[in-house]
Amino acid sequence: MHHLTRNLGIILILALAVLASCKKDVSLKPDENQNSIPTTVDSTNFLKINQLQIIGSHNSYRIHTYQPIYDFVQSISFLLPSQYNPDGWDYTHAPFLEQFNTYKIRSVEIDIYNDPQGGNFYNRQGNVLISEPVESGIPELQPPGFKVLHIPDFDYMTHYYTFKAALQDIKDWSEAHPNHVPFIIHIESKEETVGSVIGGIVPNINVNFTQAVPFDAAAADALDAEIKSVFGENLDMLITPDDLRGNYSTLNEAVLNDNWPTLGEARGKIMMVMEGPCVPFYVSGHPSLQGRAIFVYANPGEPEAAFVLKNDAIPDETVISGLVQQGYFVRTRSDADTQEARTGDYSRMNAAFASGAQIISTDYYRPDPRYTTDPGWTDYHVSFPDSSMFRINPVTAPDKLHWGGLKE
Repeated sequence: MHHLTRNLGIILILALAVLASCKKDVSLKPDENQNSIPTTVDSTNFLKINQLQIIGSHNSYRIHTYQPIYDFVQSISFLLPSQYNPDGWDYTHAPFLEQFNTYKIRSVEIDIYNDPQGGNFYNRQGNVLISEPVESGIPELQPPGFKVLHIPDFDYMTHYYTFKAALQDIKDWSEAHPNHVPFIIHIESKEETVGSVIGGIVPNINVNFTQAVPFDAAAADALDAEIKSVFGENLDMLITPDDLRGNYSTLNEAVLNDNWPTLGEARGKIMMVMEGPCVPFYVSGHPSLQGRAIFVYANPGEPEAAFVLKNDAIPDETVISGLVQQGYFVRTRSDADTQEARTGDYSRMNAAFASGAQIISTDYYRPDPRYTTDPGWTDYHVSFPDSSMFRINPVTAPDKLHWGGLKE
């Protein structure tokens, strides 16, 4: 009996040793030179998120200008400032879910106007110019909250009337696709209206154009409150400034020390970054954006600097490359005001790609469909050479390009 017990013990020890030797190593730790990676995990998960490039849509919520308004503005465009040249408005976007699922867009831009009392954009005063009623009849425009549109009174067609509705669709999509690369929401806070720019420039017509409600400290806090009403108080689905800053004293210090999360840590997460007149109020009282939900575009070296805006990579390609190599996240554009779609000029897109900017914004993730019948348009459209919309960054991760394509 003693010999039998001893033999069984020896057999058990040998069996455990064999099992241990057969167990696969699923460690996520790459080797020291970061070039070889384990075969049991997705290698791209080792990338830091600033080692990606993502193509996003510009004014992503927008539907083409209401045609009678568009035609009227064309007729008086010689009287208007350049930003009111309707040629630059002559594009439209697919609904968000089509952008995300069909075209693989992983970054959107949403313009917001402050509307703390509600109803400020319910009437569309530009309709007076085309002899149509100004009342929109849209109940979503009545309650208080941030409203989504391009230019009040003129360019008001949108897939979303409220910021909360846009966020809710993004959240729902993200939860249904938990392995997606980090999704970036570019927020442009706006105060400019037709009335504030052109005043009484329209001859012989008395129009009571909409005036914007300026952003202030209360609006900055309300913005966080709206985000939390969708994503929850803990903001678990977001990568926030506090997450990036970690134990560093400022966001800028964290960026320069490469404290960005890895792709593996950031899959299924969302980041938000804001420009415009709300920014100084959003930063005030929150040094380095402590406790805030949103990043802001800032100048390199400022305490809150993690994201930098450089919208034209042709003059700034070298500058952008230097910034991304330091660790900053840069947003640029591959086209603007429909010009590239009309000329077929890819030079700005190519400069954006080569610069290493992590966010590249376009109106043309698909060609303008008029190119097949109208010689005034081309089949200009933006994607990386393998037709993908996100890839390993050739400037911030040149030695990782052989790791393969990104998924989702």
